[in-house]
Amino acid sequence: MGAEERDGVKERARALSAAPGPGTSGGRPRVRLDQPRAPRRSLLPEYDPEAFGRLSEKIARFLGTGRFIVWMTVIIVVWIIWNVAAPGHLRFDNYPFIFLTLMLSLQASYAAPLILLAQNRQDDRDRVTREQDRKQNERAIADTEYLTREVAALRLGLGEVATRDWIRSELQDLLKELELRQMVDAESEQESRRRE
Repeated sequence: MGAEERDGVKERARALSAAPGPGTSGGRPRVRLDQPRAPRRSLLPEYDPEAFGRLSEKIARFLGTGRFIVWMTVIIVVWIIWNVAAPGHLRFDNYPFIFLTLMLSLQASYAAPLILLAQNRQDDRDRVTREQDRKQNERAIADTEYLTREVAALRLGLGEVATRDWIRSELQDLLKELELRQMVDAESEQESRRRE
């Protein structure tokens, strides 16, 4: 089949799939159930949730350090001193420090969800770790029960195994029995000789 014939077959297939069939309205194309839908375009920006989660954990980890508190204190002190002591035309946030309050509330409004996201990721990791620990404990319990059953079976088997002490006692009993028979035989032989 040449390239032109393949193109012709593809064109006819497209025309047939686009043609309205029974149960379709007008010129609306048929929905193909045997093919996946094309992904819809989203107005929201796309991002990698894993990378965003790692970034949020780094930020939350930094927000929980003494270094962050020191830097935040230094920035606030410099901000206040600048806006109190600087010449009037260089001040950008006068006494009620409304812009400083706005910046601090903006920082807090971003910090809280980032900390919650980091905690949720940690909870997920803890849940996976607990699940793995639970499975490992179940395997350890199963192994312990198996070994317990094996040890019990060995004990029962050892009860039927001849030990060195048991064999010695049996041999001593046989030896005594042989000596006793020899004595009986010797006595019966002496009696038979007396009778003759």
